[in-house]
Amino acid sequence: MKSSLAEFRQKDGLSKSITLDQLQVFEAAARHCSFTRAAEELFVTQPTVSMQVKHLAQAVGMPLFEQVGKRIYLTQAGQEVLHTCREILQCLDRLETTIFDLQGMRLGRLRLAAVTTTKYFLPKLLKPFCQLYPGVKLSLEFTNHEALLARMHENLDDLYVMSCPPNREDIEVRPFLANPLVAIAPATHRFANERNLSLKAFAEEPLIMREEGSGTRMVVEQFFKQHEIDLQINIELGSNEAIQQAVIDGLGVSIISMHTLNCAEVRKHLAILDIDHFPIHRQWQIIFPKKKQLPITASTFLEYLLKESQKFSTNKENPMQVVEALWI
Repeated sequence: MKSSLAEFRQKDGLSKSITLDQLQVFEAAARHCSFTRAAEELFVTQPTVSMQVKHLAQAVGMPLFEQVGKRIYLTQAGQEVLHTCREILQCLDRLETTIFDLQGMRLGRLRLAAVTTTKYFLPKLLKPFCQLYPGVKLSLEFTNHEALLARMHENLDDLYVMSCPPNREDIEVRPFLANPLVAIAPATHRFANERNLSLKAFAEEPLIMREEGSGTRMVVEQFFKQHEIDLQINIELGSNEAIQQAVIDGLGVSIISMHTLNCAEVRKHLAILDIDHFPIHRQWQIIFPKKKQLPITASTFLEYLLKESQKFSTNKENPMQVVEALWI
């Protein structure tokens, strides 16, 4: 009985000494394993993050992080706090969603996460939605394929946009737009004017690709493996813009989503190569866990996106024209 009373008092003490701001800051710091990145995400200073985490650790009575070299890691107590913290934040999210659903689309929040390549077209599709529902607060996180799946595992967003979703029975997948992958080279390259170039000849060129964890890289590696051709990646770069510039500068060739070539100035310096079996035909997909109860904002946006994307898909036989229609 004494033990139960002591536990009750301890919990009561924590509830009075821990604030929601502390939990939100701690969750971001734990997710990124970085106070700096947490500060950037939350639009606060790094000292503010350090102070909030320090106060939370004082309330708990144990260190929440430990530093090894230049990196920070959660202690065992920190892992326990993170688990409870996420439960609390998810409960608050569910409450907020319920309130917003009762209010309808006049107010609400829409949380999207998408792979970085979608930044070339997703804002264009979002603009009319935001005009239709000005009361909806939108947050949009761009990251790579692996990080996106991690966000979905942690239930950080409502909907996720990627090109190659995992083959899992627990997720809902809705295709909505063509995503052709094309091979590019400098406009002055000897392959620029060739027709029906072989995959083997292309694979012998220095290849520039995105980092491991990129969806495009995953698709390209699977594609060449299916055609039994060894692929040697010479340069890894972390953005599509860096890849385009490296190709223009003559450092090699690349395979990239055609959506990234929406800048006329860039296209003047690049050639889309005519290669057997190209382009690689992919689809943009919007995904979410099957068991997830979508808030009204998310379900409305999903319906809107599927309908809006049809305007750019009148010629489904030519996915290149679908992409070009988005550039207009």
